[in-house]
Amino acid sequence: MFEITRSPSHQITRFAAAAFLAAAASACGGSDAPDAAAAPPTVVVQRDALATATVVEMQTGPRVSGQLAPGREATARAEVGGSVTSLNVEEGRPVTRGAAVGRIEARDLQASVSSAETGVTSAETALTIAAAEAARVESLVKGGAMAERDLDIANNAVAGARAQLAAARSRLTSARQQLSDTVLRAPLSGVVSERTANTGDVVAPGAALFTVIDPSSMRLEASVPSDQMALLRVGAPVVFTVRGYPDQTFTGRIERISPQADPVTRQVAIFVAIPNTGGRLLSGLFAEGRVNAEAHRAITVPLAALDETGSAPTVARVRGNTIERVTVSTGARDNDREIVEIASGLNEGDRVLVGAVKSIATGTTIEIK
Repeated sequence: MFEITRSPSHQITRFAAAAFLAAAASACGGSDAPDAAAAPPTVVVQRDALATATVVEMQTGPRVSGQLAPGREATARAEVGGSVTSLNVEEGRPVTRGAAVGRIEARDLQASVSSAETGVTSAETALTIAAAEAARVESLVKGGAMAERDLDIANNAVAGARAQLAAARSRLTSARQQLSDTVLRAPLSGVVSERTANTGDVVAPGAALFTVIDPSSMRLEASVPSDQMALLRVGAPVVFTVRGYPDQTFTGRIERISPQADPVTRQVAIFVAIPNTGGRLLSGLFAEGRVNAEAHRAITVPLAALDETGSAPTVARVRGNTIERVTVSTGARDNDREIVEIASGLNEGDRVLVGAVKSIATGTTIEIK
């Protein structure tokens, strides 16, 4: 009886063959099961990275920029020459139209008034005497003691005395007006914006003393490209922001349009009336905005949802939990609200990705957190 003993090397060979057969069987048997490694991964997306296509009112029109200027402004000027004895105005202080705020010293004008008053008194006396003489001559003529020619002479003297009195009164009125002009008055109700004279200054007639603006109304002096003139009309609303008020918008209306364009820039000046309720807006501030030439309702998405890297703009739309790339056509853009009109490709209520995640590939499954 013989016993066959297997060597260790033979056993290793048998184990290797068994492993090979098992691997082959596993490969053949797994051909019908899905490959877990080939399944697309799930991407986690924060909820604030999604936006909804919404119907809003879009405003279209040319953009404008310019400076604010007072709607009404007046500069008080010296009516007479002389030394400024007082000027009670300060920049930023309110004044009322017609209020006396200063005086110019003019002693010669006071002397002129006194002289004119004396001349009126003299002329009145001369007229009284001439009238009495005419009455006396008239009675003598009626009694035959004097000729008619003497009465004509007396009447002419009366007429001359009346003319002298009228001239004297006119000189007195003029002198008093000149003396009144030495009193400085506010040209309109508003706020003093500039003071160019001080007490003690010697000024000439016509010299600027101070400037008053009416802050209750402002105007925006802006420019618009000449190729957009067709979109401008008097009365059109203008919505704008002002430097210094970053989170606020203001509204005005086109009051005037310049009849000519700037020969260098080809810009057309427009003047927008602004009701400055509360006086918050200040002259000289920079403003920019848009003329609302046309308004319409449209489907919009945030500008951050638009992918314009390809030949046509696309958005990443969320269907269920899957991403699909949709080609869209765009319309008007509102950079202030950071939205864009979608003319075709999306429906109201569609959800799209915004920001960096908008580049997620089509077919990717997302999980919203």
